[in-house]
Amino acid sequence: MNVVWVKCGTGSWCALETVDLSQVNVSGVYVIWHEGNPARTVRIGQGDVRARLMAHRADPGVTNYRRYGILRVTWAAVPAAQRDGVERYLADVYRPLVGDAFPNVVAIPVNQVA
Repeated sequence: MNVVWVKCGTGSWCALETVDLSQVNVSGVYVIWHEGNPARTVRIGQGDVRARLMAHRADPGVTNYRRYGILRVTWAAVPAAQRDGVERYLADVYRPLVGDAFPNVVAIPVNQVA
């Protein structure tokens, strides 16, 4: 499955803590990571992207990782019927630091965040 990963501004990845979520009206999947060497995936999830990202902004379990580098985020619209499988695939590929209750379904491969 090919998805379109959202970028901000001039083609750079969005900063979790400052991206304007007021116009985000997407349901799908998202990936949060911190910059640095090495960069690491912090959280993967699905649902109402604006609501979920606002919750993660207030979650110390996510925001504490900013000490390693700027927290970045991207998301993609994914139909409800495929979200569990896409989230499973992303969790298998990126092994996020936070969260461990990913859907127990067949993974649906998508193009990776590049």
